[in-house]
Amino acid sequence: MRKKHATHRVAVVLTPGAPLFELAVPCEVFGAPRPGLIDPPYEVVLCATRRGASVASGFLATEAGSLHDAIGADTVIVPACADVDEPPDHGLVDMLRSAHGRGARIVGLCSGAFALAAAGLLDGKRATTHWMYAERVARWHPAVSVDPAVLYTAEANVFTSAGTAAAIDLCLELVRRDRGAAVVNELARRLVVPPHRAADQAQFVSAPVPVEPDTGLGPVLEWARGRLHERITLAELAAHAHVSPRTLNRRFEREYGLTPSRWLHTERLRRAQQLLEATELSIEQVARQSGFGTPTSLRQAFARGLHTSPKAYRNTFRLTPAQEA
Repeated sequence: MRKKHATHRVAVVLTPGAPLFELAVPCEVFGAPRPGLIDPPYEVVLCATRRGASVASGFLATEAGSLHDAIGADTVIVPACADVDEPPDHGLVDMLRSAHGRGARIVGLCSGAFALAAAGLLDGKRATTHWMYAERVARWHPAVSVDPAVLYTAEANVFTSAGTAAAIDLCLELVRRDRGAAVVNELARRLVVPPHRAADQAQFVSAPVPVEPDTGLGPVLEWARGRLHERITLAELAAHAHVSPRTLNRRFEREYGLTPSRWLHTERLRRAQQLLEATELSIEQVARQSGFGTPTSLRQAFARGLHTSPKAYRNTFRLTPAQEA
C-alpha cells in the first residue's frame, strides 16, 4: 500500500466501429481491479457518442453510457476512431472543449488525435498520432505541430499517443504521474510490458528483424545501470560492448529507437524517482546517486520530464516503512 489518493474518474469515449485494441487499453490499464496496488481504484466510465455503438470485430458495447457521463471526469480519453476521413462527432468535440475548459486531462490515443485537433485543443501544441495519419493531421490542422516520430506527447494537460501499442506507453505514463514509479513498475510487470519507454522514442524501427538473433545490449545496459551515479561516456559504453561508438549508436537506434545518451537520461530519472519514493536521502544525495550530479540538474530533469519538482514528487509518492513492508 501507499499514500491514499482521491478517486480519479476516467471517461473513455467509444465511437462507432472503434478498433478494439485501442479501446481496450485504457479500460484495462485504468479499469481492471488491482487491490493493494492502485487504491482507491480509478473509476472508469465508457461513454458512447451514439446509443448502441459497436466496436470493430463485431463486439457490442452494451454497458456504454453517453457523452453526458463524461461530465465531471478527471481524465477524458479518446481512443482511435474507425474512419479518420469522417469528421468527429459534434457532441464529442463540444464535450472535449468543455472538459478541457474545466481543467480535465484530455488524451488522444492513435487517431483519437483527430477529435482533439477538431476541438482546437492541439492548436499551438506538439502532438503525435499513428505515423500513417500524421500528414493528414498536419494538413487539415496547420496550427498543430505534428511530430510523427515519437511515441507520445505531453503538452500541459493534453496528451497524444502514436498508434496501437503506444497507447499502452501513454496510459502507463499517466498512471506514473498519478501514482508514482513504484506503482507503474508493478503494474507493467503484471501486464508483462516495459514500465517506461521514453516519449521521444521512435514509433517504429525501420531495420528488419535479423535472421540470426542479435547478442543484444542487455549486459551493457545492466553494467550502466550499476554505475548511474558515475559519469558514463559513449566511448565507455561502446568499449564495454566491444564495438565502436558509431556502431553502438546504430544498435541503440535499431533495438530501442533512441540514442544511448537519451537512454541514460531516462534511466537516471527513473533511479531518482525510486530513491525519492523509498529512501530518506536528501535531494543533493539523490542527485549524486542518480547521476545528475547537482540538485539544480535534478530539478531541471524533473521539470522537463515530469512537470514537477523532486520535493513535490517525494511528498506525493514517498513510501513509509510500514507501507514498504
